Amino acid sequence: MKKAGMKKIRQKSSGAVAAKPKKEQASWGGRFSFPPSELMLKFGESVSFDSAIAKFDIAGSKAHAQMLAKCGIITKEEAGKISKGLDAILKRIQDGEFKWKTELEDVHMNIEQALTEIVPEAAKLHTARSRNDQVATDMRLFFKSACSDVISAIKKLMRALVDLADSNKGVYIPGYTHMQRAQPVSAAHHMLAWVEMLARDAERFEFVRDGANVCPLGSGAIAGTTLPIDRFETARLLGFVDEASSDPIVTGNSMDAVADRDTFMEFCFACSVLGIHLSRMCEDVIIWNTSEFAFVRLPDAFTTGSSLMPQKKNPDSFELMRGKSARLIGNLNTILALCKGLPLTYNRDLQEDKPAAFDSFGQVCICLEVFAQCACDMSFNRAKCAEAVADPLLLATDLADYFVMRGVPFREAHHMVGRLVALSEKKSTPINKLEDDDVFQVCPKAGKDWRDVFSLDRAFAMREKVGMPGPRQTKSQIRLWRDLLDS
Repeated sequence: MKKAGMKKIRQKSSGAVAAKPKKEQASWGGRFSFPPSELMLKFGESVSFDSAIAKFDIAGSKAHAQMLAKCGIITKEEAGKISKGLDAILKRIQDGEFKWKTELEDVHMNIEQALTEIVPEAAKLHTARSRNDQVATDMRLFFKSACSDVISAIKKLMRALVDLADSNKGVYIPGYTHMQRAQPVSAAHHMLAWVEMLARDAERFEFVRDGANVCPLGSGAIAGTTLPIDRFETARLLGFVDEASSDPIVTGNSMDAVADRDTFMEFCFACSVLGIHLSRMCEDVIIWNTSEFAFVRLPDAFTTGSSLMPQKKNPDSFELMRGKSARLIGNLNTILALCKGLPLTYNRDLQEDKPAAFDSFGQVCICLEVFAQCACDMSFNRAKCAEAVADPLLLATDLADYFVMRGVPFREAHHMVGRLVALSEKKSTPINKLEDDDVFQVCPKAGKDWRDVFSLDRAFAMREKVGMPGPRQTKSQIRLWRDLLDS
């Protein structure tokens, strides 16, 4: 549920000051007599992977401090000191000088502890928030950023493929169904099919980014807070706003806000579908690269040799991308299985959500970058493509269409061409080299121009309707994609 632009009652309060935690225990250790065992600390830590969201955690903390000051819970001076301290810590992290401590469990406590050491006022920072709503906010900020990065990488690959299509408009290849030669297409039309797939991927990530654009901060651990906070102010400061109206958007239920992992699922799903698309594209290239096809030449920079066979040039980059799709599917399954059966609200199981999401993000980004580089340097073997597309059986359906235009019902025309294919095989003669009498006997309505059907130029000229591989349609699609990608 999204709530935006609602009237808010701003209350003033002197605020509550959080007690300074005992040095020998974690931030939650007040009711415990003994600290966690070393084994439990090792088992329960997450800073080894959630340190990746440090910049988002710091952004959330700065906004939270500003909101607390605006609501009178802390002073503006205290908020200023906290903000400057957080900036200093972020710089240390970016410079690689920050020491992460596993005994402090996670990114949140590491940053808060380090901040408190240099800014005593930071003891007030955790007022009116929990790590539950804190991490939910951090991850929504992460997903918004990650989706934007993936969309940019997808568009970069799309541009590379449009360029590849543009430079190979005149290259014709067999299209395949059931891995059998079907009908002729242009290499450009095939590249543009990949572009269509990637465009849908970009739309999926836009959907995920929009879904992440809701601020959970202020939901607390489960039931919010009794302090007079302003959730809409925090949302506004963090950029959780409606694009059209600029109204801040916040979650509508505190329990759902800290338990919800839909964005994780949607992000990993989008990554999985993208991975499957890349895998299918790679499979095309791997097949085309075989000696039996030899339609393409791959760049040396993204192929490898054999430790035993010196003649080998293996398409390892494409095989690795094909393999990554399994990893991405596994990450999606991890998130789905993780959330299945969990009662509301937060459970520690959910700590395991981040490695899958982070890994999916990293893998799709490098796959997109690799494919884009390969597309820039991949070339088509025009002679081999021409040899393969010269097979007259690729135009068997065109012959059936020709018979239809002569007044033959399509189903009868289909059977007639099937009989001619069988006859050509029996005579070991290409179908377009059969005698006129053979064709007229099968289809009395055929004319002496029946062989014209087996011209590739004619075949493509007849396919100038929307979505088809005719030369004018292909040029039009290339222009369209260039305009869309440049806008």
